[in-house]
Amino acid sequence: MVNFEIIACITILILAMVAFVSGKFRIDLVAIGILVTLLIFGLIDANQALSGFASQATGAIAAMFVISAGLVRTGAMHWLTHQIEKLSVRGERWLILILCAVVAVLSAFIMNTAVIAIFIPIAIVLAKGKKYSSSRLLMPMAFASQFGGVCTLVGTSTNMLISGIAVDYGMAPISFFEITPLGVITLIAGLVYLVTIGYWLIPKRPGELEKIDKYHLDDYLAEFLVTAKSSLIGKTWKQSNIERDIKVNLSNLLREDKAVSRPKTTKIKPGDLLLLQGNVKKLIDMQSKYGFELLKDVKVRDQHLNSHDLRINEVLIPPNSRLIGQTIQSSGYFYRAHSAILGLQRRGRVIKERLGDIKLVSGDTLLIQSHKEDLPSLLNSPNVIVTNELTHLHIRRDKALLSFLMMLLVIILVTFNILPLIAAVIIGAAGVILSRCLTLEEAYDAIDWKVIFLLGGIIPLGLALEQSGTALWIADSILKPLIQFGPIVTLAMVYLITAIMTEGLSNIATAVVMAPIAISLAIAMNVDPRPFLIAITFAASTSFATPVGYQTNTMIYSPGGYRFKDFLRVGGPLNLVFFGIAVLLIPVIWPL
Repeated sequence: MVNFEIIACITILILAMVAFVSGKFRIDLVAIGILVTLLIFGLIDANQALSGFASQATGAIAAMFVISAGLVRTGAMHWLTHQIEKLSVRGERWLILILCAVVAVLSAFIMNTAVIAIFIPIAIVLAKGKKYSSSRLLMPMAFASQFGGVCTLVGTSTNMLISGIAVDYGMAPISFFEITPLGVITLIAGLVYLVTIGYWLIPKRPGELEKIDKYHLDDYLAEFLVTAKSSLIGKTWKQSNIERDIKVNLSNLLREDKAVSRPKTTKIKPGDLLLLQGNVKKLIDMQSKYGFELLKDVKVRDQHLNSHDLRINEVLIPPNSRLIGQTIQSSGYFYRAHSAILGLQRRGRVIKERLGDIKLVSGDTLLIQSHKEDLPSLLNSPNVIVTNELTHLHIRRDKALLSFLMMLLVIILVTFNILPLIAAVIIGAAGVILSRCLTLEEAYDAIDWKVIFLLGGIIPLGLALEQSGTALWIADSILKPLIQFGPIVTLAMVYLITAIMTEGLSNIATAVVMAPIAISLAIAMNVDPRPFLIAITFAASTSFATPVGYQTNTMIYSPGGYRFKDFLRVGGPLNLVFFGIAVLLIPVIWPL
């Protein structure tokens, strides 16, 4: 019987899905909105409202962010990267295999977003050195991080979340290596796919595009010749106040075809070439006002933006960046870094609006121009990833062994059931901080707080679905026809529905919504719910068909120059491979 609580839960669920899929709202804000709405309608009480933040899964995920950062910051994983180029002498296919294998192994023990953040610039630099297209490496690498993520309990946040849900329903938690047999099989199948069928499907973009072309900067970059009648002769650009008054920026000054070292403080002479950036109308109006001549036939290239002291770089906004949700202007970050913003791409689309007013989101890439001496601060910032430069993050190599031992301690404590996961990872995180592998500030920065607030808001939704009877109603009214085909077909449909939902929703949100429904189905069929939870774990943690289905896909979308259809072409068949393996082997490893 449908009652008010069921109607309210379904309405909230539908609205939440629309908000998540639209991408117009931050996922953590959507989650908090869900939490507030559940409270207003009385679907949960005040104590239950805190269940998401008090969940063992939430605490374990936060601690694993810290442990992962400790491994990265101390260089415990960096020594592997130096071996990749040496092992990749046998061609592009071999390089893809080696790179993906290393990323997959690391992602089994380190949060995969942290691994991808380190390997994006490594892959791009490797591709450039070997004269390969970086698009051939980045997509396989992002997929491989998901292969590795389903090999251990701590590989992804979804694994730990489902383990916590299992405990909440009176089942045993997922042990550290419980999913490893299936994870290793899917890992091997995934790697074979990437170097065979996938190898021919992965797009090959024509070399490394000039950044001028990639960001369509010709639309608002122009080269002006300073004529003998110019009112700026004898003045510096800074003295002219043009940048302040009409918002036109001097990107560089060329004299006798050579870029000067300090363009804004160099006195302007007749015959100088000024590379100006700004509104097209204002640029045109400057010709007569300041005595410039627009060189219409000149093709602006990357080297025109570079000089002895100025460099152009592409930076990526990672998932845990503090810049997300802020505008470029309000954050003041790039102003403090003495960097000029030349262009912005979002999901492969060049943003044409006024850049200073655009709110940044995870996965955005920006083309910036900065002084050479300011590059180290960008390289070592947790708020951006410089995709075309390698960083050593002030690595504390003397602490590498300690960070590795902390991870090993967690594995031993959980594997041999000495301590539950939450206690083990808290000890590991505390050990990383107390041993000075990370400072306390770095530990705070390492935690992706959007994920924590997402869990805080979405876990109570799962609780409301269960205690209001909504999960049972969906299982009985909508999915009940599946039961007549038996548990294996039902398991397959649960996997398929989860996989499809994950391509548009957050993987965490999908897992929380699907878990109580799957458990209700299993109980109705009088079979063990554990195989259904394992199916949800794998389906929600391996999303290949869209760039928004998983954070690692979003991170490589713009740097690789991909299009939406590239993920569907390469990742769609891979999703089917994982679906077939999971449906075949889950009932064998976890009998129904």
